[in-house]
Amino acid sequence: MSPRSASVNEELRRRSRERLLQATVELVAERGYEATTLGDIADRAGSARGLVSYYFPGKRQLLQSAVHRVMHLTLQAGLEQEPRTDDGRERLARAIDAILSLTKVHPVLMRAHMAGILQAEGFVHCPEQQRLSWLLRDTMERYGSADVEAEYPILRALLMGAVFAALLPGAPMEVPRLRAELFQRFGLDWELGNPPPQGKPLPVP
Repeated sequence: MSPRSASVNEELRRRSRERLLQATVELVAERGYEATTLGDIADRAGSARGLVSYYFPGKRQLLQSAVHRVMHLTLQAGLEQEPRTDDGRERLARAIDAILSLTKVHPVLMRAHMAGILQAEGFVHCPEQQRLSWLLRDTMERYGSADVEAEYPILRALLMGAVFAALLPGAPMEVPRLRAELFQRFGLDWELGNPPPQGKPLPVP
């Protein structure tokens, strides 16, 4: 039997890594971050336990990469939904709605992610984060930003802040209100993107 080619090996590694990321998403959503072990993740992914430490330095880094993958896939789906468009304002509206939707679809996962970022481990730079970053930068460019490198970090910070505010235990803000603030900041019409069914919130007196 001839040895596998480098491209085949790379594809196998990619699939193995993605199975670990998906298993992390599923288990943290089911059990919470603290109750999920690296062994559990390897077992759910059908991988050898040593592979987890081969790909990731630790559980917190694995979680961040898993969340970045979910964010990237959610953002990509939101931007490419039908009818597809190249209109920059529509795409930015879709991007905001896609990220805000994570607070409803993956609340446990996103809370664990935010908690990890604020702890000593800090922010993890990984391939999944880079793909997410590229999509957001591309969105800002199509929106017509005169300085993408300056405005992209602001967009990222505003989105992260909105997710945190929506998931803050005991005092969450409503997503439509956060959406309205973000849309106002970027001069977007409420009807763009995927407006919530309850309609635009009334202005704060």
